[in-house]
Amino acid sequence: MSLRVGVGVDAHAFEDGVPLVLGGVGFEASRGLAGHSDGDVITHALIDAVLGAAGLGDIGSLFPSDGSTPVGISSLDLLRDAVARVRAAGYAVSNADCVLIGEEPRISKRRAEMVDALSAVVGAPVNVRATTTDGLGFTGRREGLAAQAVALVESR
Repeated sequence: MSLRVGVGVDAHAFEDGVPLVLGGVGFEASRGLAGHSDGDVITHALIDAVLGAAGLGDIGSLFPSDGSTPVGISSLDLLRDAVARVRAAGYAVSNADCVLIGEEPRISKRRAEMVDALSAVVGAPVNVRATTTDGLGFTGRREGLAAQAVALVESR
């Protein structure tokens, strides 16, 4: 058995009038995250982590922000595709851990929904956590959100 680790990072600016989706779950908010897809930074970071662990590139190379990737596509659909590629390469995701970085929204009441949504697609435990930057940087100024993720895959 061979174990491999991948790390993913993503960030998006807030945009008025756009739905806010985090970890595959919609949040009631006056603004969401700008992006070609639904802008879900947690899921995007997770996609890069699982792809990186399997040595399969990154979200931008597989799902570019052009006509080949549908505008507004659910990031869960992109994650489903990425996990299928990881499996086709002979790996299975063992587990993953994701951290949302930002001052808002507070995710504690919706964390279980995000964990369930991501774990169902990945087929393994996915943890979701959050932290603030205590007012520092673009996330601290409430200009956007960032996320980091790490994934462990094992050869099958």
